[in-house]
Amino acid sequence: MSDSYVDYILDLLSPYGNITAKRMFGGHGIYKDSVIIALIINEELYFKADGTNKEQYEKLGSSPFIYEAKGKPVVISYWQVPLEILEDTSKLPVWMEQSFEISLKILQEKNRKKKL
Repeated sequence: MSDSYVDYILDLLSPYGNITAKRMFGGHGIYKDSVIIALIINEELYFKADGTNKEQYEKLGSSPFIYEAKGKPVVISYWQVPLEILEDTSKLPVWMEQSFEISLKILQEKNRKKKL
């Protein structure tokens, strides 16, 4: 994977928070304030999504990240960010913030379950 694409994404997102990247799974995890919000795999950016915003990705022709495990496809809740969103400085921070809120909610639920 090209580090220049990772740097490009970090440059795009850094005006909207403390954004960092860490290598993982042959790609990179993108973090805002130490919370994972996105993946970069094969020079494609995928934001975390759920039932609250999945439809907006589908409307723009996006698809979820799919990998193969034990010979079967596995779909995870990260959706490809459409190019038109990457290029729109008014929409990109909104989509990124949605991803952050979803990831934060999941993290809080996991922490709550650990306390039980």
